[in-house]
Amino acid sequence: MQTNDDARVIQNTLHWVDKVIIGENLCPFAKKEREQKSIRTLCCREEETAYTLQTLLDELVFLDNNSQVETTLFILPDTYHDFFDYLDLVDTANKLLQREDYEGIYQLATFHPSYLFADAPAEDTSHYTNRSPYPMLHIIREESLEKALERYPNPEQIPERNISHAQKLGAQFFKQILAYDSSKH
Repeated sequence: MQTNDDARVIQNTLHWVDKVIIGENLCPFAKKEREQKSIRTLCCREEETAYTLQTLLDELVFLDNNSQVETTLFILPDTYHDFFDYLDLVDTANKLLQREDYEGIYQLATFHPSYLFADAPAEDTSHYTNRSPYPMLHIIREESLEKALERYPNPEQIPERNISHAQKLGAQFFKQILAYDSSKH
């Protein structure tokens, strides 16, 4: 059951998707899915990793049974605020995908308010390409991603283009969008 706070978290997340991911074309495939309403959002408020992973597994089963849903933003608004704890969750979640034979079917993209690329200085604007209002896992259907990449020219250049674009936009642009709170608008 979705609470009022879940609705606020989802609105804030979709605002970020619309303004950053789609608006700045960080993911050239997101606009189509947003227009087709095939992006599912789910707030997971489990505090223990085991329950979070079970909820993630339940979502994978949901996706198995609902092919009209292309992708899920699995939002963790109450937990994993520490980026390194979050990375531990990501590692464990990827092991879960392997153990449950979902490797090659789904993959996880990572977004976090404190996202840091290992090879960039802490203050580098490039981190904002993966910074989101809340910790989240983006569950992606691998087959769909592979098809989209086949149709997109030079997909290997997307990360470089995004970093360059983020640096042109500047940190303040991203900070303003990440600070958005739908309950105040």
